[in-house]
Amino acid sequence: MDQPLPQLDRLFDYRIPEDLRGLVRPGCRVRVRFGRRKVGGYVIDLKDTSDFDGKLLWLSELVSPQPVLTPEVARLARAVADRYAGTLTDVLRLAVPERRKKVEEEAPGEPLPLTAPPAPQWKRYIAGEAFLRALRAAKSPKAVWNALPGEDWPARLAEAAAATAAAGRGAVLVVPDQADLDRLDAALDAVLGPGRHVTLSAQLGPTKRYRAFLRAARGEVRIVAGARAAAFAPVADLGLAAIWDDGDESHVDRHAPYPHAREILLTRAELADAACLVGGHARTPQAQLLVDAEWAIPITASRREIRSAVPRIVPVGDESDMARDPSGGTARLPTVAWEAAKGALERERPVLVQVPRRGYVPAVSCQRCRARAVCPHCSGPLRLPGVRKAPVCGWCGRTAEDHRCRECGSGRVRARVIGAERTAEELAQAFVGVTVVESTGASRLDAAPAGRSVVVATPGVEPPAPDGYGAVLLLDTWALLTRAELTASEEALRRWMNAVALARPDGTAVVVADGGLAVVQALLRWDPGWFASRELAERTELGFPPAMKMAALTGPNGAPEKLAAELPPELGAEAIGPIPVDEDTERLLLRVRRRDGAGLASALARAGAERAGAKAEPVRIQIDPRAVA
Repeated sequence: MDQPLPQLDRLFDYRIPEDLRGLVRPGCRVRVRFGRRKVGGYVIDLKDTSDFDGKLLWLSELVSPQPVLTPEVARLARAVADRYAGTLTDVLRLAVPERRKKVEEEAPGEPLPLTAPPAPQWKRYIAGEAFLRALRAAKSPKAVWNALPGEDWPARLAEAAAATAAAGRGAVLVVPDQADLDRLDAALDAVLGPGRHVTLSAQLGPTKRYRAFLRAARGEVRIVAGARAAAFAPVADLGLAAIWDDGDESHVDRHAPYPHAREILLTRAELADAACLVGGHARTPQAQLLVDAEWAIPITASRREIRSAVPRIVPVGDESDMARDPSGGTARLPTVAWEAAKGALERERPVLVQVPRRGYVPAVSCQRCRARAVCPHCSGPLRLPGVRKAPVCGWCGRTAEDHRCRECGSGRVRARVIGAERTAEELAQAFVGVTVVESTGASRLDAAPAGRSVVVATPGVEPPAPDGYGAVLLLDTWALLTRAELTASEEALRRWMNAVALARPDGTAVVVADGGLAVVQALLRWDPGWFASRELAERTELGFPPAMKMAALTGPNGAPEKLAAELPPELGAEAIGPIPVDEDTERLLLRVRRRDGAGLASALARAGAERAGAKAEPVRIQIDPRAVA
């Protein structure tokens, strides 16, 4: 039922009226009376008898005879709800799109024949060809794949899906965002032929999305690609669950119970006995744990293939590098980076410049005493929206026309962080006559301009170049490495590798960072497995995820502690905090052994349900929160 109260998170029995018998089927939408009102729901199962001792109510209305919740997805939704201490209703809201009656009335189509074309590029990877052979034989291999730079990864995923479908099984492919989905959509059309797959994403709009959803539910297509919600796609006889770039935060749903698409697909692969592929240029500690546990095999390239595919990567950032630089180490664009860009442009090749922040100057400080410049009204951080413009507050949006430093009274400010807009302005001045464009979240480019051009991009929205970039420059790397988060180094390497992977094999990548850092060494050697293993070992020693299971409790002051106190002592949950979120809210972390993760989720769900039933203050529960620090 569409009933979000945690204390009511269970199945309810209803009687089917005579006139609806034969029409009501498992998976269809119905309406039932619950209390004093009617609510929507799904039929999970049909039974001749009920173990309920009281009087059963009649089913009120058959909303639609079209089954939209398959038994497999229903089991998956229940498992995801249990894993994340959520409710089945919340998960089903993520899994099943809004109904469109006109779409249901459309005549279903016939499935088109599928063949698996040759896939020679998988031979570049150790165990790659064997993985595809297993898919063609309708087996269920599990693998973690690290793609080479320049790899046409959408085509490789399409080939894996084709091999699965040719064996009579279905495939679900999940990518981080719409730009990646557009590339995967085109690759699937090229490999399979048109009309043999569908895509699911919010950007399709309600009608097109529901039409694509029904095509999968009715068995018209075997392959579904999409963003995180596509992990629940109703594909029959699932044979492959695949995810690309699982470290991207877009894979985490923003709605309760905040599941991660990777974990949904791993759970689904286990329940359906399907193959699973976790792919990316980088490797997360969570993926490394799958390899270490021998649940998945690694699909990696040989060192010879890596050397032939990876561009020359040059670190510039330690004291000796800065001392040798003609600028004395004061220039934001070191000479080595400038020369790499100049050389690429002379060869009529585009240049990619990655900067961590968008905007012009997103943070400023006092010119005299270096104190952070803050808004006089709300104490929010000030930023510069453009050249010769007054500072503006990043929180309240007010303009600080007569800004004065609180520490020394000076009215002059200096840049603490340079954004993409200011970087593009600087590069346009440095490379006269060269096209300089920006690619940010607000204005993402689909592709880089050909020839003599410079693309300034923020992480995650770097557009591919037709023949690869001649040079890739990674600037302001400290902004990624010094973030107060557990995943700072992991996330920095992922973003750097995704950018460097867009370079030509004969190109140059310059990372403005100390070459002695482990994360930079992993980039130089193009060895994400080594770094992921190192990260996992450190987290195991320190007792952090994924070696341990954690939960974050957020609520009014005192409420998270009260909920934690209700947990069974045998769980051995260690409390960390609480720490204040604001004046009225606090956050408490709970840590248990990995093997007790299911017990912690179950106990938190019961405690949350009891608090809701007692109408106590609500506490938000997040299992495996992305932000631990």
